[in-house]
Amino acid sequence: MTQDYEIFELGTFKFQCGLAVPDCKLAYKTFGTLNAAKDNVIVYPTWYSGQHYDNEWLIGPGMALDPEKYFIIIPNMFGNGLSSSPSNTPEPYNADRFPNVTAYDNVKAQHRLVTEKFGIEKIRMVTGWSMGALQTFHWGAMYPDMMDLIAPFCGSAKCSRHNYVFLEGVKAALRADAAWENGRYTSKPEKGLRAVGRVYAGWGLSQTFYREELDLKALGYASLEDFLIGFWEGFFLPKDANNLLTMAWTWQNGDISANELYNGDYKAALGAIKAKAYVMPGQTDLYFPPEDSQNEVANMPNAAFIPVPSIWGHFAGGPGTNPEDVKFIDDKLKELLAS
Repeated sequence: MTQDYEIFELGTFKFQCGLAVPDCKLAYKTFGTLNAAKDNVIVYPTWYSGQHYDNEWLIGPGMALDPEKYFIIIPNMFGNGLSSSPSNTPEPYNADRFPNVTAYDNVKAQHRLVTEKFGIEKIRMVTGWSMGALQTFHWGAMYPDMMDLIAPFCGSAKCSRHNYVFLEGVKAALRADAAWENGRYTSKPEKGLRAVGRVYAGWGLSQTFYREELDLKALGYASLEDFLIGFWEGFFLPKDANNLLTMAWTWQNGDISANELYNGDYKAALGAIKAKAYVMPGQTDLYFPPEDSQNEVANMPNAAFIPVPSIWGHFAGGPGTNPEDVKFIDDKLKELLAS
């Protein structure tokens, strides 16, 4: 497969945790053309374990993210296997020595890409699903004068305690495989990756999804066990265990106020977001329940709370799994962009 993305060289990049990785890289893909005024920009970050390919379901002619109208930048998160990650960083910062990365680190690097590579000063919209939403909130709080609009969907500005506990299960499943070898594995910890798929299966989709047997009726699997193996184990088996652990740390430590700008004052960070915001939780999302989004919106100066009416749980927000949810999100993004 030919490489369909580009690399922005960050040089030696200093992470919040105090490690500085030399020759740090940010992988990204763009769609459309930057106009002369450089004001048709949409930034669309990736999500947990996802790469830019996995964001492309929301881009297309006639959609809100229309490459004929907008210049869309998908920056890949650190740890996702394309940008600098445990799996592709040379010694000594490889594997279990890769830095603990924050969403702040990710957005700082993305800001450099946008400003240094493209000379962009104004962004029309930042949007993203799940950890993409976490980064979207960070963009709004870190660079409040830079964008007009933000649209985080099925994600949060800060990892909740309940969400943190779920991720402890994901991490424990990976680490319980003897082949993991404390992050120094020589062969893929397949049992651990399969176990992660099983842990995720009960969280990624709602109780109603399973009650209504949408794994069989909508996705066409032969049985529940077939779904657990074919969809969930199949989802995680190609991924690198250390990369998953790095991104899980980023997720668990997600907090738009954990930086020198806000010094832990979460409400101040939310209050600093000037962009007009559509905050769109999934109605049945078990990681990011609508109540959490209501709390965020209550502390934001220019935000609307717009739940996605779906029984697809967290997967209402992606990756393009249910056409009705795709249409709902796309319609709301069009409405926001038109405002």
